Amino acid sequence: MRYQIRHALVQYGADTIIEDVNFEIRDREKIAVVGRNGCGKTTLLKLISGEIEMSNPDSDEKSGIFMQGKQRIGLQKQISFPDGTISARDEICKVFADLYAVQARMNEIETLLAAKEEEGDTRERLLNEYASLQRRYDALSGDSSEREMEIMFQKFGFTLEDLERPIGSFSGGQQTKIAFIKLLLSYPDILLLDEPTNHLDLPSIEWLEEYLRKYKNAVVIVSHDRAFLDRIVDVTYEIEYHRMKRYAGNYSAFVKQKEEALAKQEKDYEAQQAEIKRLSEWIEKWKNTPTKVSATRSKRKVIEHMELIEKPRRFDTDTFRAYFSPYRTSYSEVLNVKKLGIGYDHLLSEVSFRLQKGERLAVIGENGMGKSTLLKTLVGLIPPLSGSFTVGENVDAGYFDQQKAVINDEDPTQSVLENFQDTYPKLTNLEARSALAAFSFSQEEVDTKLGQLSGGERVRLALCKMFYTRPNLLILDEPTNHMDIPGKEALEKMLQSYTGTVLFVSHDRYFIREVATGILDFADGEVKQYPFGYDEYLREKEKRSTAPAAENVSKNQTAAVSSVPGTSTELKNPGKFRARIERKIEKIQGQITESEAKTDLLRKQLEDPALASDFEKLMEIQAEIDQNEKQQEDLLNLLVEAEEELTTL
Repeated sequence: MRYQIRHALVQYGADTIIEDVNFEIRDREKIAVVGRNGCGKTTLLKLISGEIEMSNPDSDEKSGIFMQGKQRIGLQKQISFPDGTISARDEICKVFADLYAVQARMNEIETLLAAKEEEGDTRERLLNEYASLQRRYDALSGDSSEREMEIMFQKFGFTLEDLERPIGSFSGGQQTKIAFIKLLLSYPDILLLDEPTNHLDLPSIEWLEEYLRKYKNAVVIVSHDRAFLDRIVDVTYEIEYHRMKRYAGNYSAFVKQKEEALAKQEKDYEAQQAEIKRLSEWIEKWKNTPTKVSATRSKRKVIEHMELIEKPRRFDTDTFRAYFSPYRTSYSEVLNVKKLGIGYDHLLSEVSFRLQKGERLAVIGENGMGKSTLLKTLVGLIPPLSGSFTVGENVDAGYFDQQKAVINDEDPTQSVLENFQDTYPKLTNLEARSALAAFSFSQEEVDTKLGQLSGGERVRLALCKMFYTRPNLLILDEPTNHMDIPGKEALEKMLQSYTGTVLFVSHDRYFIREVATGILDFADGEVKQYPFGYDEYLREKEKRSTAPAAENVSKNQTAAVSSVPGTSTELKNPGKFRARIERKIEKIQGQITESEAKTDLLRKQLEDPALASDFEKLMEIQAEIDQNEKQQEDLLNLLVEAEEELTTL
């Protein structure tokens, strides 16, 4: 047992944050701490690190904090460096102070021994000290420490040239990353991480996952990144209603166990209440009958001695439940982007993709490639550097920028309600309150000042203001940043049921998996669109990366031979090849005709007066028409490709 907290109470003034906390860290455990925003997760990390103390009275002998020996505890936090003039390399290398001291002493001993001035016992003592220092040097990974630092520095999105920049020239977010690197390189016995994946791109997150999995000491992680927790942790603690409970396994295992425990508790509670009711009714019926006095007394004792099962409280998942439909329907093609050059003073990437009605396209990839810049270009905030894009008919776009939502220049003394009514001045007070209530702003919370809102609350307010326009195209830049897990799950459900089109940037793989129907990948200096969800995208990437080299060579050789005139197998029999393409064209034309006929039939059903008041049926028919129109669009694209192929032949 590395570390243990027993029956801890933490209060701020009269407010209880967490109570009766029992928490332990064993050996090399990787532990997740989960719960709603504001439940006390960060408070727990501060308690473990020693930044705050328990609020238990001195007379409480059952409580306390216990450690096995001296444990070095490292807490990730945002800091500003005292000397902004020194280089990033020199700042990071401060963690190697012990290593450098060992090196310096080893060099001294080598000099003394080389001079051959020391003899006898002194020489023997120096040799023993040198052997001890060598073991210490190896334990501190002396030969590889600086190389490891350089690799880690690059994995966090920096270049090796950045190591020579003054630490003060980096942004606040970059300085936080550098502090995180220092923490990892200091290799504490207990590593405490608070939202470590915030502002990291997918490659950096995947690298960090692998690093933490192999970390030889204990790790405690507070995070809302469900995929990250699933890949790392083996124990999950949940804080709910000020209490803490330990579950074996990762986040998904915790969710399953909690659901099962709640179902059992509900079943046991209902059974016990039914038995109490039965016994109480029997007692009431026979209590005045002399011959039943003894039996009545006995049944009363049964009730009195029952260990009452607490009425189960549903998960602490109160969050927004806003579901809405677009004000109007767009045409099939929503966006057509052709060789669009994006960037500010220089080109970041060139992007081509098509977005059809009803699709939900996730934009993923490394930081600095231009994902957010793409969205800003599409909504007109920055001009394109080259290329073009067209927006389809009847497209109404709503844009969410998480940076602007969380860090803005709005009046901090303005209330949530006042801010919303400034955006929509024609709304009545009741209409504004109703709109905000859908995003979990209660009657009291609408009077909260903007300056007092958490990051997650600011995000909810920004989403509420955007969704109220009822757009049919959502353009979302990191919508889940600063959201807790219930908030993310609510947004997932909202987008899954949304009948419009979605283009979003996210690093949250769990969210991408639940929402995306397609992927736009910024990777390896190019941008590629995948017409399927995240799991299939991963399989496709894996397939490409693990393809045998011999197979690639074979394909290259075949391609080279085929490019020579008269050597292609297909071109040796052009008549057969032409006939195959013509059959393909004929088949596609037949499918288009069939789909159009079906659409005409459905449109006639929409005009049927008998269905005029059957809203659900009308929506069903409209959804089928939309699906047919999308199918026709896809078939037309295939037809164009086949005809071009025939023309080329």
